[in-house]
Amino acid sequence: MKTKLILSIFFLFLTSCAKQKVLVATTPTPVVADWLDQPQVTFVAPQTPSPVPFQFNLPTPGAEPVSGWRPPLYPVPWAMSAYDHFYFTRPVAADQVNWPIADYRYGGIFFAQNIIHTGIDIDAERKAPITAAGPGTVVWAGWGLFTETPTNDNDPYGLAVAIRHDFGYNGQQLYTVYAHMHEVIAVVGQHVETGEIIGLVGATGAVTGSHVHFEVRLGDNSFHDTLNPELWIAPPQGWGVLVGRVMDEKKDTMRHKEVYVISEATQRSYLVRTYGSGGAANAAPYYNENLVLGDLPAGIYKLIISYDDEKKPAQTWVEIFPGQVTYFTFEGINGFDTTRPPAPTLEFLPALPATPTPKP
Repeated sequence: MKTKLILSIFFLFLTSCAKQKVLVATTPTPVVADWLDQPQVTFVAPQTPSPVPFQFNLPTPGAEPVSGWRPPLYPVPWAMSAYDHFYFTRPVAADQVNWPIADYRYGGIFFAQNIIHTGIDIDAERKAPITAAGPGTVVWAGWGLFTETPTNDNDPYGLAVAIRHDFGYNGQQLYTVYAHMHEVIAVVGQHVETGEIIGLVGATGAVTGSHVHFEVRLGDNSFHDTLNPELWIAPPQGWGVLVGRVMDEKKDTMRHKEVYVISEATQRSYLVRTYGSGGAANAAPYYNENLVLGDLPAGIYKLIISYDDEKKPAQTWVEIFPGQVTYFTFEGINGFDTTRPPAPTLEFLPALPATPTPKP
């Protein structure tokens, strides 16, 4: 009898434990408590590609980004006014540093007073892909672009590609140039589409490091027929371009003049210089500019120019609008003006036929 009583008590104890185990197993596991002490796991969710032209590649999650986050570019061609022409995309992928190096903008002077930089330099990692900025036919691929000698491996452009595009501007042919490549992938005569890989970033030719030298040429595929690429590359969405003509009070353009551009929202300061002398830097026919600063987030900016060492620097404020050009002029002691250039007009009007005089 006593043995049966002991066995009954033991059985009830086991049954109670079993019920407690069931209750514990069905109790939700805390998801907040002690979360920071647990090893972190990165989950990769399936992604649906964005439609072209808004496809945009970000750095791998968790990796050290090589540049600040970039909004997607406006679709090309993009033009908010009849005088703008953002026809080209960036020649370097958006997950790389893809804005011009500040000291190597168009019209800069770096090695001598008579040597003008005829493009923009975009810093990028060695062997990063270089892509076509627009559709067209490859008309040069290899060494010797500057000297027009295909066997010249001492050419300052190094390994380079030139594309004659399927479209022009004002009845003139457009070309783009990509220089200092590590490897050329495109071949002469090949038709390429926007974004197609044409080569790899390198440091061939007259360079101090890996980057892409990018040019826009209008009319002829010549060193002397370049225009500022920052007036032709579509800006990131929500960003704009500052264009100016800096002169003295006699309306003579001021060469290699420093202009500071300061964001009122972030206080970030940009330094841009006017074009140097030498004849190879060409102004756009409508803006007749000697200064361009692209890739500015929309907002209010202060402009500062030190015109006279004996006086305070001249300053004004301008607003950068998304996807648009903001224009200003400066005329020495006369100061700033933000009036856009007048619309082009015909240089002459055709003469009307003379009305015959009635005979008496």
